[in-house]
Amino acid sequence: MKKRLAILFLFLCFLGQAQSEQLANNYFDRGEFEKALVSYEGLLKAQPGNYNYFQKVIECYQQLQQYEKSQKAIEDRLDKYKQGNLLVELGFNYQLQKNQEKATKYYNQAIDKIKKNATEVYGVAYVFERKALVDLALLAYKTAVEKDQNLSFNFQMAMLYGQQGNTGLMIDTFLDEAFQNQQNLPLIQNQISRFMTEQEDATFNDTLKKALLLRAQKTQDIFWNDFLSWLFIQQKEYGKAFIQQKAIYKRNPESFANIVSLGQMAIEDNDQDSAKEILTFVLENTKDLELLIQAHSYLIEMKMDHATEKDFVAITAELDDLLKEFGKSPYTLSLLKLQADFNAFHLNNPEKAKTILKEAMEMPINRYQLAEAKMELADILLYEEKFNQALLYYSQVDEDMSGDVIGQEASLKTAKTSYFKTDFEWASHQLKVLKSASSQLIANDALDLFLLISDNTVEDSLQVALKKFARADFLMYQNKKKEALSQFQQLLKEHKGEDIEAVTLLRIGKIYEKTGDFSNALASYDAIIANHKESIYIDEALYYSAEIYNEQLKDVDKAKPLYEEMIFKHEDSIYYVDSRTKFRKLRGDTNL
Repeated sequence: MKKRLAILFLFLCFLGQAQSEQLANNYFDRGEFEKALVSYEGLLKAQPGNYNYFQKVIECYQQLQQYEKSQKAIEDRLDKYKQGNLLVELGFNYQLQKNQEKATKYYNQAIDKIKKNATEVYGVAYVFERKALVDLALLAYKTAVEKDQNLSFNFQMAMLYGQQGNTGLMIDTFLDEAFQNQQNLPLIQNQISRFMTEQEDATFNDTLKKALLLRAQKTQDIFWNDFLSWLFIQQKEYGKAFIQQKAIYKRNPESFANIVSLGQMAIEDNDQDSAKEILTFVLENTKDLELLIQAHSYLIEMKMDHATEKDFVAITAELDDLLKEFGKSPYTLSLLKLQADFNAFHLNNPEKAKTILKEAMEMPINRYQLAEAKMELADILLYEEKFNQALLYYSQVDEDMSGDVIGQEASLKTAKTSYFKTDFEWASHQLKVLKSASSQLIANDALDLFLLISDNTVEDSLQVALKKFARADFLMYQNKKKEALSQFQQLLKEHKGEDIEAVTLLRIGKIYEKTGDFSNALASYDAIIANHKESIYIDEALYYSAEIYNEQLKDVDKAKPLYEEMIFKHEDSIYYVDSRTKFRKLRGDTNL
């Protein structure tokens, strides 16, 4: 009993301290420094050795311009602990009083501490950084490395060079660190990609590319080819990334999986030419069964996505030939799924599609493959308007693969099924949860559908227009483009001027795009740009128009101003980065 009471007492003390700290932080964040000071002084009294509380007390004194009190507190702690970081605190206290001479004196003493004991750098450099004394923080790190060459602060120094605006030195230091400690590569690439996004001119990317090319030429180490490939992928230049991956393959034939992944990325970004080149290279250079099937699957899926009726016979024959060549087995599940999908959504033969999938589900497949097969089966049941049966399979996948991306995808499809059924309340409930999904793609799709429902419910409580829209959307899902177009056009006539007009125009534009009618697609997007400038769909209309002019019509003069408007007026759009890259390329920037 005594032991339990002791544990309970400690827990209550910890809880009370946590609440006091949160209160102090809230006061400090709101600028109520007198109240914050009282709270932090109480916390410091309970834990005199806690440096964070001490630092907050000092900052409160300084915000209240009580410099003598902060000086006395720092000096007392310095006498007790003899730490170099306290010399920086003391120097900064003088700097706030415009006494730079004394500030410099104490900063130099802090650096001298590092000269005697290199480990002092951890505290000293940390405080210099916190006070935004970038030059002195760099000096602290350099001094420590001179004293003890076993120490390395490349990452910290690179970040400081970036703050100075010295991007060339930042890049070189980051690259040195990446090569020396390759386990830190993802962290470094994350920081570099942030600079790539934030830099307003294109010189950063050019400097980085030149630095990587120089190292690749000097050392011939495939590490640099891989890094260059990463850079080109960030810029969506998959053809250039492929050149680097081929160079890696020549020296390391085991690297084929990366090339297949690159092909998949090119497909997802609609770079069909690069995707075909990459995947054809895979087919010509590997005998690995899994990679062969994967490459064939991606290539035929591309054909299916852009197929017209005249292509159906050839695609059917190709699928049959591939399954004859590789056989029906767990290895060829991706081909079987494609065959089922093609039969249902293109050939309008859902019965054959279901037979293919049910036979596949009887094979000795793993739980992920079973989930994929069930999802495809649910998609086909939904195509047949067998909503309840589709929901059953989606729910099974959601439950069996909870926490996995495929489970979240099943949950999104459950919400979409409710939406197609015009059960908008239940769909919204599910979508609200999915807005915070770990997969950004799923989260974005969930948010888009959630906003569609909520925005078109405010003024139309009976959801008359939304029900018609959902029906037209379902026809799109069934790949019935003509029927869907007719429904959307009718909706546009009956509800002109209502909130649903902008998204309807967007859907119509997309159907025209898919059928290759770019003139009418542009007319739909232009209607949004001209009449719905405040709509949440304006960025999509601008971007899709720019893409048509740039990629399909090769009209640079009309594409450029649309990309430019995206850059200057829609910085929060998911198409912002791509628009900026393409605008610079069309403008003729060489430093890409």
